[in-house]
Amino acid sequence: QVQLVETGGGLVQPGGSLRLSCAASGSILTFKYMGWFRQAPGKERELVALIMSSGNTNYVDTVKGRFTISRDNAKNTVYLQMNSLKPEDTAVYYCNAATPAGRNLWGQGTQVTVSS
Repeated sequence: QVQLVETGGGLVQPGGSLRLSCAASGSILTFKYMGWFRQAPGKERELVALIMSSGNTNYVDTVKGRFTISRDNAKNTVYLQMNSLKPEDTAVYYCNAATPAGRNLWGQGTQVTVSS
């Protein structure tokens, strides 16, 4: 089974940037889509961004224009570039992938804290 490992989280000041990486232990070419979700304390996990196998992308309205999802098939890695970060972006960010069989794979999560 392919495993997903997120890196790149940390503490950043408002207005700053971070880039999250999600490295898969196998090929990502067969995944129907890959995405980033986040969960803030006391809140439900929410979708942040998706990238389809076609390369099409979707974003939640609150991050449009600030976050960019991309993929490097050769490195089996998906990225989330986060710019103009706000305190409300503080959350644990999880990588997700949908297999052709319809299974959802999750990483362990990486903490992003936006604070001065």
